[in-house]
Amino acid sequence: MTDPLIDDALRGQLPRLRRFALWLARDPGAADDLVQSTVERALSRWSSRREHESLRAWLFAILYRIYLDGKRRASLHARFLGAQSREELTWPSAERVAVAHATLAAFAALPVEQRSLLLWVTVEGMSYQEVADILRIPIGTVMSRLSRARRALRDLSEGAIPESPALRIMK
Repeated sequence: MTDPLIDDALRGQLPRLRRFALWLARDPGAADDLVQSTVERALSRWSSRREHESLRAWLFAILYRIYLDGKRRASLHARFLGAQSREELTWPSAERVAVAHATLAAFAALPVEQRSLLLWVTVEGMSYQEVADILRIPIGTVMSRLSRARRALRDLSEGAIPESPALRIMK
């Protein structure tokens, strides 16, 4: 049982707590739940309250912390549920799978030098200068080779047949 003085003190604060909770939650039902949780927590922790502390400030702090904890918990649940629902919604279509396989096959059909350049720059995120240092060639050469590699990959992905270099007849 609680002390009648504690009950009276808490009852005197209820209209203010409800007004603040309604302002925070913007829903009468949620505001009532916040006030109820605040009073329950205040009663359960009454012995830990500092006597010099204002009762109203203490109750408002409890209510605000409960509200923030609820929002944080709700956002975690929403993120978790959103991640799961997004995972279910983002299954690739058969067309996207076929395009991905075709692109990987086209990538595999590129010469090793072009594959290496594309991997270093696009996958590994290396700068042109870093690639130039690896290959010990000028940066302009890296840029032109990379351009040709991208064009070749695009052509192969679109179904173009790679052209063999023309044979020169030597006399």
